[in-house]
Amino acid sequence: MTRPVLRQVHTIGQRRAWAIWLVGLSVYVLAVFHRTSLGVAGLLAADRFDISAAQLSTFTVVQLAVYAAMQVPVGVLLDRFGSTRLMLAGLALMSAGQLWFAFAGSFPVGLAARVMIGAGDAMVFTSLLRLVALWFRVRQAPFVTQLSGMAGQLGAVVAATPLAAALAAWGWTRAYATAAGLGVVLSVALVAVVRDSPYRGQAVEKIKVRALARTLAEVWGNPGTRLGLWVHFTSQFGSTVFTLLWGYPFLVAEGLPPRTASLVLVVMTLTAMAAGPAVAAFTSRVPFRRSQLVLAIVGAIAASWAVVLLWPGPAPAGALFALAVVTALGGPGSMVGFDLARTFHPSTHLGRASGVVNVGGFTASLLCIALVGIVLDHLAPGGPSEYTRHDMRAAMSAQFLFWGLGAVQLVRYRRKGLAHIAAADPAALDALRRGDTLLPGISRDRD
Repeated sequence: MTRPVLRQVHTIGQRRAWAIWLVGLSVYVLAVFHRTSLGVAGLLAADRFDISAAQLSTFTVVQLAVYAAMQVPVGVLLDRFGSTRLMLAGLALMSAGQLWFAFAGSFPVGLAARVMIGAGDAMVFTSLLRLVALWFRVRQAPFVTQLSGMAGQLGAVVAATPLAAALAAWGWTRAYATAAGLGVVLSVALVAVVRDSPYRGQAVEKIKVRALARTLAEVWGNPGTRLGLWVHFTSQFGSTVFTLLWGYPFLVAEGLPPRTASLVLVVMTLTAMAAGPAVAAFTSRVPFRRSQLVLAIVGAIAASWAVVLLWPGPAPAGALFALAVVTALGGPGSMVGFDLARTFHPSTHLGRASGVVNVGGFTASLLCIALVGIVLDHLAPGGPSEYTRHDMRAAMSAQFLFWGLGAVQLVRYRRKGLAHIAAADPAALDALRRGDTLLPGISRDRD
């Protein structure tokens, strides 16, 4: 069967593309807000539901587990149905879940609500990445991808400050119910503005069920996919663990006032946003060194944590702010994983490849969040009121296990990825060294 002829009907990389991106980005900002909305409410949630540290971490762990588990199915659906439909479904699930969470009065009900939020969140980011890949030029895409990831973190800023103020002024139910209503407005904008592709003839791939296993095996068997996964695994989880749940209690245990601890989370988010364009510039100009850049970022993050965790007595505020700034670099670093997926795959496989890559960081995050909660329950079984500085430091040391594993695997699959490119098309390796990220015989659609 011949492939349908694609006919470009909209200009790529200009005004319409940016309008579509802005609406898609707004949906992603809201998704990040819903994802991180428990970060400043963790201690309130522990009191509201009368739960332990392990149960509190279960809220976030289950939410991230659902997110991670859905990435490959979402990638398949994305390649089949396109970005607009998946974003609409994601908005509906997140809004319903947040509304349910607003009225939840027991741990099981609250857990079910977080499952819905995780399921909706899972549909948003890879949908946005597909829009970027299709609506922007090759040289624009790394920058817009980084900008998407970093600007999306504005949702974490809103969760760290206005949500905290709303919880204090309005209480739990009204604050979360108001947040749930934002999805309705964005759904209207999504339908009015966003289009899946600038081409007519084949906006999405019509995947047959019997061919699904073969295509997924092809995506997974490509070492570039696994390189992207381990890049995401190694660099993303540190900032996620910090902003989603354990950063705020850690800072308070180190002696920071609650308001200053919230400010650290904001500084962390703003740092990630500022660093994104620099990482994007590097990856677009020196794509051959992308994974090595990530290794350098991870090394700096681990070193900064070692300094704070080994500090005699409470760490000074300056050291804690520096820790947050360095840890925040992992966010831009994790976006390199998606740029790698774009290098190793044709556009028809981007949904599935991006979904697999996105599993990495969130798997590491949920495992690390759970491990921190388990360690805290062992050291301070009485709950959050008993956490000491030493307890929090011991628990946060669990991160080094994940950095070590991720770094080993990253180096391993960098070698495999380069060997794969050289074997598939020797000219592609030379093109990569010259600065190309769409490679002949590798990432361009085959006839």
